Amino acid sequence: MSMRFSRLGALALFGLAASMPVTNIRALEGADSAAAGDKSIVSQAYKTPRAALLAGLQDFRSGAADSAIAALKYAAAGGEALAQWKLATIYAAGDGVPHDDVKAYEYFSQIIHGYDEDDPNWRDKSVVSNAFVAIGTYSLNGIADTKVRPDPARALDMFKYAATNFGDATAQYSLARMYLDGVGGDKDVRQGLRWLYLAADKGHVQAQALLGQMLFSGQEGLRPQRARALMWLTLAREAAMDAKKDQWIIDVYDKAMASASESERRVALSYLEDHLKRRN
Repeated sequence: MSMRFSRLGALALFGLAASMPVTNIRALEGADSAAAGDKSIVSQAYKTPRAALLAGLQDFRSGAADSAIAALKYAAAGGEALAQWKLATIYAAGDGVPHDDVKAYEYFSQIIHGYDEDDPNWRDKSVVSNAFVAIGTYSLNGIADTKVRPDPARALDMFKYAATNFGDATAQYSLARMYLDGVGGDKDVRQGLRWLYLAADKGHVQAQALLGQMLFSGQEGLRPQRARALMWLTLAREAAMDAKKDQWIIDVYDKAMASASESERRVALSYLEDHLKRRN
């Protein structure tokens, strides 16, 4: 039996047995610093930046980190957004190179700096969207002992741009949290719930869990909708795979299921079936 149907069964049987426009998207500090260094890379091995990108990705898959990074740097300096994104994620994770959030920040900034919202390249849509979210996260938290200081207002702009223009679920969730917590601007529960629902409806697990938690207990002045909340919590619990990171989702789900009535669980099952039919 699949996890999805086991959760449906648990929901039904539990009582019987006992989760902007950006003001100036091109005025980003440090956006060109990484590119300037990359232009010194010898280009004889690659006919075009695109060819370097493909070679770099192939080398990275083969485990040849040094040649992969050299090729990706040449492609990034030539304006290939995917190369810039790959390098950003490599440095952010310390994958084959020393962990370096400043370099990651610079490569993500290159993507935003090179994005033309009047003539977008939709092939790079997901890469550009992810870069806005990454810069938003760096702006929200800052990078310790660097020029990248916490700037919640800028983070709000970045998340709002990605949420509005790309429909990015992570941006929508992050934007919802900022509105709900009053970070980067005035607290706005109505806007927070709007963005939280949009992210949850796209399958964002943390958004589903938080929306379910708020609806179940009636937080922030909401009228409790316990059956609807159980639907969102069941979806989140089904997708919760990381026992450490997702433990709060598991705990919220278990607590809600334990206190829900049999009637609430049966209505939640009906909501869940309708939701899955709509999604399919």
